[in-house]
Amino acid sequence: MSLYDEDTFVVLETNQPEHFLTAAELLEKLKAVLAQEHEDLPADVLKFPSVEAQAKYLIDTYCELDVGPGKFLQWYAVRLEK
Repeated sequence: MSLYDEDTFVVLETNQPEHFLTAAELLEKLKAVLAQEHEDLPADVLKFPSVEAQAKYLIDTYCELDVGPGKFLQWYAVRLEK
């Protein structure tokens, strides 16, 4: 049994306190953001045909997403002691 849960992310957003999400929750959050924001996405993200594939790619390769002027969305994998 592992001492850590590696499927947890700390999420930082504009005007929000930091909060923790599971990998599945972060995936749903990114899918919702991607459904609204299609401008200014990096070319390597746009090559994926579905919002779900784009969100999974973001989780695996990025730690932030441009969500508009003066706004931010960042996520970092964290290990929480059990």
